[in-house]
Amino acid sequence: MRVVNLTKLASLTLVLAGCAGPVPVTQRVEIPVFTPCVKVVPQRPAYEFDKLDVAVSDGRKVVALARDWVRGRKYEGELEAVVAGCR
Repeated sequence: MRVVNLTKLASLTLVLAGCAGPVPVTQRVEIPVFTPCVKVVPQRPAYEFDKLDVAVSDGRKVVALARDWVRGRKYEGELEAVVAGCR
């Protein structure tokens, strides 16, 4: 009988000793989380030069490239704006 009582007393003492420590304090920890910096990717324009047949004359190719230059510069500006947002 005494053995059982001593065992209960020892376990009760250990349980109460665990409660005697300081109260844990909540800490705020900031962890960096990856988020993509590019929210919207600009749509690539449909270039006129890409639609030309291989057998088209050089003059038509040059004219198509000249027309595509404006589209290309606009697309390039949009891409640079997106990349600038990532810095």
